[in-house]
Amino acid sequence: MTKEEVFNKVKDIIVDQLDVDADKITMTTNFTEDLALDSLDVFEVIDKIEDEYDIEIETDKGMETVGDLVDYVFKQQTK
Repeated sequence: MTKEEVFNKVKDIIVDQLDVDADKITMTTNFTEDLALDSLDVFEVIDKIEDEYDIEIETDKGMETVGDLVDYVFKQQTK
């Protein structure tokens, strides 16, 4: 799976879970500043991604942007 495929799936999950405009989501989109998400919103997204990719995301620390999350998921997939 490529990083672009991971990004597209993560973007789809964010759009589905939080009903945000897909056009607003890029690798540099900040969860709190650009999407006005709170920690519960981010948790919901992470929970869905864990289910989708059968991985465990230990913490949301350091995951401020969509790109941070995509990088983490991509690294888990390539282990």
